Amino acid sequence: MEISNIFRAGGVVIWPLLGLSLLALALIIERIIFWARINNRQNKVVREVLQLYRLDNVVSALDKLQKNTDLPIARIFLAALELEEPTPEEFRLALESQAQGEIPLLKRSQNIFETIIGLAPLLGLLGTVLGLINSFASLNIGDVGGSKVTGVTSGISEALVATASGLVVAIFTLVFANTFRGLYQRQIAWIQEYGGQLELLYRRRYERGGKSYVPTR
Repeated sequence: MEISNIFRAGGVVIWPLLGLSLLALALIIERIIFWARINNRQNKVVREVLQLYRLDNVVSALDKLQKNTDLPIARIFLAALELEEPTPEEFRLALESQAQGEIPLLKRSQNIFETIIGLAPLLGLLGTVLGLINSFASLNIGDVGGSKVTGVTSGISEALVATASGLVVAIFTLVFANTFRGLYQRQIAWIQEYGGQLELLYRRRYERGGKSYVPTR
């Protein structure tokens, strides 16, 4: 079936479905770029920062973080490391509070994806119902077997295009939404792991009387 025929057969609901599909596509592209940027650099940057901090090279660690502030984990580390001589409890609270502040960025568009996944099939079903109503409205009881019955049959098959279109949009969006949800959960696990390592290193420095705070340049 040609694209023009799909739009004609699907009826009025095809246009909002088209809008939802374009919105989903734009958000998917944005999320792919976001996660690709993080996954390509984050682990290397964090390991280098932890190694520098382990060697008591706090200035270099801070410089490294400040050059990568587009990474959520870098902003989380900076929130704690830039405190002036915090206690271990204050250090931990700084890590946790900044991590909580990064969650909306990591989960961005998730609610929109869920809305599209739920709304697209319903719009498709609405299009089918409207198509069936129009088809049967044109049928006369006394014309059974006539040309109008053929028109009704054709109308029913065309009305199903709306349902198929809604399901396609929902399934396409669902695949990517679940992928991004998995990346988010893995990111949270990494933040907890790396944050725990940094907190442990700081506690060791604090217990031996080391100065943790170094003014940024």
